[in-house]
Amino acid sequence: MTVERRLPEWLKVKMPGSETYLRVRSLLRTAELHTVCEEAHCPNIGECWDRKSATFMILGDVCTRACRYCAVTSGKPRGLDLDEPGRLARTVRHLGLRYCVITSVNRDDLPDGGAFIFAECIRLIHELVPDCQVEVLIPDFQGKELPLRSVLRQRPAVLNHNIETVRRIFKGVRAKGDYDLSLDLLERSKTLAPDVPTKSGMMMGLGETRDEVLDTMRDLRAHGVELLTIGQYLRPSPAHVAIDRFYHPREFKELEEAGQAMGFRHVASGPLVRSSYHADEQAAAAAREPVA
Repeated sequence: MTVERRLPEWLKVKMPGSETYLRVRSLLRTAELHTVCEEAHCPNIGECWDRKSATFMILGDVCTRACRYCAVTSGKPRGLDLDEPGRLARTVRHLGLRYCVITSVNRDDLPDGGAFIFAECIRLIHELVPDCQVEVLIPDFQGKELPLRSVLRQRPAVLNHNIETVRRIFKGVRAKGDYDLSLDLLERSKTLAPDVPTKSGMMMGLGETRDEVLDTMRDLRAHGVELLTIGQYLRPSPAHVAIDRFYHPREFKELEEAGQAMGFRHVASGPLVRSSYHADEQAAAAAREPVA
């Protein structure tokens, strides 16, 4: 039986509360926008908001899936907010962002999975803030190609879709997802838009072995993925899947080096690394480094 342990020192962070953090939070409340920083209990929220960096979560705050590692509320979403892209674009302009990450809950209730709203967010940000690059962290759109096409048509800076974990564990924590479907989506993105870097992320501590992690990394490379994030899974509540173990920073460094040897353009690997952590730095690395 897995026993919960105290957080090791390298996973402890200060409670956020700086002036910049409070101002960003107030602005997001006023604009009625959600962020994955808050909804997913991200440990980097203080650091990122101090840098005026936030990952916006569109399409509401209720997800149609119930992944066993995720803190976002699951259930039946209500309606679709067509004004959300405009509010988001104006907020990006107000914050003076030059790099913006947009993700969403899963909206399996919508025929296009919410791709239209994704595309509108990118389009309006490019229109209002031409110098701002937009990275998208998309759901799997149930494997449909047209939604993916509509998002890529707006030229995001990076197309991200997280594999999250290894094949053996995948169904146990992502019951409504599919390992091979996620890989195919990432590969199809490169086929449709070869110049848009693709990115994926993994969580450590769900019960995977090192060999399985390396196999998953090889699968991602074989499907054209160029950017990779690897971080420690942190259990949101006792109702979520338990932590199998905490990885030491040294182990994350070893995985980073293994990823570099496989030919990823950039690997961000560390206990507190999340999908959008210093995403602008990864995108810059992708732009200047050739694929091995």
